[in-house]
Amino acid sequence: MSGVGRVAMAGMTGPLLVIGACLAWAIDNNLTQKVSATDPVVIAGLKGLIAGSINLGLGLALGGALAFSGRLVGAVLVGFLGYGVSLVLYVLAMRDLGTARTGAYFSLAPFVGAAIGLLFLGEPVSASLLVAATLMAFGLWLHLTERHAHQHGHEPLAPKH
Repeated sequence: MSGVGRVAMAGMTGPLLVIGACLAWAIDNNLTQKVSATDPVVIAGLKGLIAGSINLGLGLALGGALAFSGRLVGAVLVGFLGYGVSLVLYVLAMRDLGTARTGAYFSLAPFVGAAIGLLFLGEPVSASLLVAATLMAFGLWLHLTERHAHQHGHEPLAPKH
């Protein structure tokens, strides 16, 4: 492969990884939706245990080490709140709102982080941030004001035991 070809492929690595991550997230959301009628705490616990074990194994395999200190306690707390509790709420929302609507609402999370950065970290307000926030607010408004145009019924959800 020529030097130009290598540069072009290297420039595609990041976008291809993002596409792969989005595909994996879509598959995960759809599989999670299929089991959303079961206990959300069990779902979150199993997903956290599996993902945590894989990530820990990868980190150690790549030369990382465990830090037995306040950092470990902080990391566990952030993981519990940021992944565990949010996943339980996410599964409950999937059950009541559906996969697509829940995913759309959940995608607002980065804007909550940006707002925290603006308020507490003194991050600058940029034109692109304002445009993105406006578009996200418009999308949220569309979701909140959307009404079905036809009459129909849904089968009641019953837990599977």
